[in-house]
Amino acid sequence: MTATNRQDKNIGCKSALPILLACLASIGACSRQDAAGGGRGAQTGPVQVGYVELRGESVPLLLELPGRTTAYETSEVRPQVSGIVRERLFTEGAVVQAGDLLYRIDPRVYEAALAQARADLSSATAANNAARMRAERYAELAKTNVISQQDLLDAQSTAEAAAAAVERAKAGTEAAQLNLQFTRVTAPIAGRIGRSFVTTGALVSAAQATPLATIQRLDPIFVDIQQSSSDLLNFRRQVAGGNLARTSTAVQLKLEDGSSYPHAGVLEFAESVVDSSTGSVTVRARFPNTEGLLLPGMFVRAQFAPVQAQDAVLVPQQGVQRDARGNAQVLIVNAESKAELRSVVAERTVGENWLVSGGLRSGEHVIVEGLSRVRAGDSVNAVPAAITATSGDVADPSGANAAAATPSQ
Repeated sequence: MTATNRQDKNIGCKSALPILLACLASIGACSRQDAAGGGRGAQTGPVQVGYVELRGESVPLLLELPGRTTAYETSEVRPQVSGIVRERLFTEGAVVQAGDLLYRIDPRVYEAALAQARADLSSATAANNAARMRAERYAELAKTNVISQQDLLDAQSTAEAAAAAVERAKAGTEAAQLNLQFTRVTAPIAGRIGRSFVTTGALVSAAQATPLATIQRLDPIFVDIQQSSSDLLNFRRQVAGGNLARTSTAVQLKLEDGSSYPHAGVLEFAESVVDSSTGSVTVRARFPNTEGLLLPGMFVRAQFAPVQAQDAVLVPQQGVQRDARGNAQVLIVNAESKAELRSVVAERTVGENWLVSGGLRSGEHVIVEGLSRVRAGDSVNAVPAAITATSGDVADPSGANAAAATPSQ
């Protein structure tokens, strides 16, 4: 073979190669299209899908709201008399009982005042006795006209004034005795006492602004929960309409570090005033605090389910789809055994399910298995799915229409 022929042959082979590759690509595409068409066409009968049958039930709705701990009782220990603090008789941070002696104020001035008040009482008593005896003697003399009626009236008036002076002296004595007792500053309530704001030798007065110390009762302890007024209105409207019913008032706490508080609390009451700065209503709960784990001022999150939805419809989460606008949709099996697309209202979750508040009713069949193989309008062979829609524990607090939490007032 000549060189010219070999060159012509190589040029021919290079020209045929792109044509061959294009043919092979076309054949592969046709094969894939036939396979896809054959797979779709092989489904000659109804598509088998799994469904769940809806049923109405009562579902507790969980709320998770921020709160702050507050002491059950708080008392500021203040002096009721003025004087020098001679002794501090408690340990800072200790638990004290009502009536325990905390401070002793110098009593000498008040002892002297009490002694003077007692002397005034004795003097008034003596004067009263003399005036009374004179009035009695004048009354006898007046019967025989030895003295005038005016002298008798004057003697009786003097006796009555002397008796009033005795009562005034008694009151002064009691006041002096109380002031002397106030030099012993005692605990008004039982609880844990904080640091002392005064030391021995300090001058205190009954009108001072600073307390001597503060006592707080921490067992039990309150948690003040903040509930928005808009949710409160929605809650009351739904309760009045029969959509919601009151249920348990038990409350669980999550602490600042994310751990759960081991003891459950109970809702106490809700204030009837809306905070104008925050637009919220305070709901108060009471918790046992025997271990002293909760301290006043701590931030916590309260979880509770004060209401439950009546005849609620639950749909497993895999059965609810969203369109391009985010609207919830489900496929149901209609009376003709065909898949029917239905728009629903699903705004919150309950465990593994969506709580559907509109668009579905009890007794309908929602497709939850085989959704990728069926479209709206397809005939289906519906069989019960292996999953069920149950309420579980309580509703997820992330729902947009969480009910307000206020106990009965």
